[in-house]
Amino acid sequence: MKITITKNGPYVVDAGIPLKEVDSVADQEGRGVLTYQERADHGKADTNTYLCRCGHSQNKPFCDGHHAKLGFDGTETNDKKPYDAKAEHIRGAIYDALDNQALCAAARICDVGTGFLNALESTHEADKQYTEHVGCNCPSGRFTLLDKQTHQKLEPKLDPEIQLITDIPAEHLGPIYVKGGIQVTGADGFEYETRNRVTLCRCGESNNRPFCDGTHLDCKHMELK
Repeated sequence: MKITITKNGPYVVDAGIPLKEVDSVADQEGRGVLTYQERADHGKADTNTYLCRCGHSQNKPFCDGHHAKLGFDGTETNDKKPYDAKAEHIRGAIYDALDNQALCAAARICDVGTGFLNALESTHEADKQYTEHVGCNCPSGRFTLLDKQTHQKLEPKLDPEIQLITDIPAEHLGPIYVKGGIQVTGADGFEYETRNRVTLCRCGESNNRPFCDGTHLDCKHMELK
């Protein structure tokens, strides 16, 4: 199963990969995001699916050819280094964590309560559960929990699936949440590191393409209508 990036065009999703649309659910303060709630289930397509990458399709999340009309430059700007090469090792009370800040997609799951980094220093059971939640559900995979003794990554078992996020609290369309180790292949044939969780840009403006960097929150064309 793979997602193939076309030159200055859409993402091509292999047939058979489940595709869903989900909404961000905010915490009581409206500052953080607790989880995602399913809005629509497109199931498994029998043929390849073309997802908008420029952000200007009038048929989002699907491509309608607007990239060609706009002269969209979809050049991939990610440095192609593996996750571990750029991740900071953070020491915690119960778990350690890796933080690759360049991958932050502004999902704000880490902003609930005291925040992920503060909770990581705590031994309280509620903070332990919260760090587990963030470490396993941060959609971009920016944060990864580590066993303090073995330093092994603690990753949930995720089935291959694509979720198109609508950020309800921020009133913007969000990134493409790619789950379960789906291969992402660049327009030049480069195979990006296969990971359990990544987020792909769909506003067309990320400075870390093909990955999301939160820029969609500043894009008028990604505002909810």
